[in-house]
Amino acid sequence: MNIKSFKDEIVFDEIRVKTKIIIETSFSKEIQILMNVGQVMKEHKTPFPILLHLLEGSIELGVQGEKSTLKSGDIIALEGDVPHDLMALQSSIIRLTLSKLDKVERLKSVLES
Repeated sequence: MNIKSFKDEIVFDEIRVKTKIIIETSFSKEIQILMNVGQVMKEHKTPFPILLHLLEGSIELGVQGEKSTLKSGDIIALEGDVPHDLMALQSSIIRLTLSKLDKVERLKSVLES
């Protein structure tokens, strides 16, 4: 058994979105995304389905040009190859579930560009 928390060591960065792998299983990678108010993840897509679970805060999620506001507790599933973007309306803690087949480096490249 391996117990981890998405809410340990929460330190928001004033300049950039922070990511950290919390736990990796045989089928997924569970990633913590910390977005400070006003921070943006520009439009991107993933080759595999994902889950976004907003643990705290509020974000604006754009999916193929349609904007929705997610609040604490909301969860959304997106299929692969679906363009999406995020903007933090409040400082937010997001759980991102990636397929084991996906690469964390791809996420980091989205944040760096």
